Amino acid sequence: MTNTKNTFLRMSRSWWIAFLAILVVGTAASALLAADDSAPAQSPIVEPDGSPVVEQKDNAFMKLVKSTGLYALAQGFIELGGGTPSPVPEMGFRPKKNVEKEKPLLPDGVGKVVMIAVSLLLIWLAIKKGFEPLLLLPIGFGGILANIPVEHIAGPDGFLGIIFGFGISNGLFPLFIFMGVGAMTDFGPLIANPKTALLGAAAQFGIFATLLGAIALGFDMREAASIGIIGGADGPTSIYVTVRMAEHLLGAVAVAAYSYMALVPIIQPPIMRLLTTKAERAIKMDQLRFVSKTEKIVFPLVVLGLCILLLPSATPLIGALCFGNLVREAGVVERLSKTLQNEFINIVTILLGLTVGSKLSADKFLCLGTLKILVLGCAAFSLGTAAGVVLAKIMNKFSKSPINPLIGSAGVSAVPMAARVSNTVGLEANKTNFLLMHAMGPNVSGVIGSAVAAGVLLALID
Repeated sequence: MTNTKNTFLRMSRSWWIAFLAILVVGTAASALLAADDSAPAQSPIVEPDGSPVVEQKDNAFMKLVKSTGLYALAQGFIELGGGTPSPVPEMGFRPKKNVEKEKPLLPDGVGKVVMIAVSLLLIWLAIKKGFEPLLLLPIGFGGILANIPVEHIAGPDGFLGIIFGFGISNGLFPLFIFMGVGAMTDFGPLIANPKTALLGAAAQFGIFATLLGAIALGFDMREAASIGIIGGADGPTSIYVTVRMAEHLLGAVAVAAYSYMALVPIIQPPIMRLLTTKAERAIKMDQLRFVSKTEKIVFPLVVLGLCILLLPSATPLIGALCFGNLVREAGVVERLSKTLQNEFINIVTILLGLTVGSKLSADKFLCLGTLKILVLGCAAFSLGTAAGVVLAKIMNKFSKSPINPLIGSAGVSAVPMAARVSNTVGLEANKTNFLLMHAMGPNVSGVIGSAVAAGVLLALID
């Protein structure tokens, strides 16, 4: 008992020292940047010919700095000291631009038949193969309803359109899902082995690599960000980013994200075997240490605090996740915890699935752009998986305790399926090798990582 208490005290001291260091250094740096930015203007600067100098826009680094909570807090200190604060950029929902409708690949009637067939395929995968049935079943049925001619069930006045306007177009349902996910998630494995958070971060490589690929294929920056986020294998985050960046791509992005989540047992194992040897896959990891209740309660509060200070644009997602997890770990609101884990998330999942399926209408889905998105989404997911495995191999070379590279593939946030796949592939190489709890560390880290990646994209892209 004494050893556990001492371990917790050492861990807590390290967390708080790191937290205070980030707070002090970040506030000082942001104050300097803010003070420089808010300095009173001198006489206008002009060119030799008398024309005013064109003001340069902030670069990407400065845009990211100005999107932080530290920068906003520094403006308050400047105002308190009698200075003139600079305006803080608003990170809320932006008006959607008018997007020219792409011509469908098939005539409307034929397209509807094709999309109904695709929707039936999703239902078959859910029922027969058991691929994410909680999501694919309502998405598939919503796709059928969206392609029923004449009735316009998915239109603004149809019942699916009404639900879409209530919970998807404003980003509400993804946040509700994150509350439920937080209540269902045990962050103990991540707290017990914090270095696995690096694997969750590495798996986000696919997001930014695919963003560049999407730009190369002709998508604009906002569309590319919506496509790239598929690499996080996180359906709610993909929806949240897409409705804010490029709502016209929602159907393709959401279906790609959820489909690849459902296909984790098919997509990931070949990549994992390609990048590892049998000896590496057979590595047994040390048992995780015990994590106290106090640590589990403090963890979501610390994560939220860091997010508030450094990346406020991610706080809607992170805040919802941390609230759900705090309700779970507090132990004093069992009714709320059970509601979030069951009735609440089940109801939202039904509505979310149906409304995402409503975007599978033929005129929006059967076009060349959608096919590009599906290919890019698969590339994003594969790159994320590979990056996690490669980093785990590198960490194993320098770590005192053994690290099985297979757990790196769980860095994508398909919880808990990706962790189960890591465990299954590990058992193939060594029947006594149980990696599930070790893989849950990077897996839940991937949930946080995808939300942080979304916040970065929202902060950087107008």
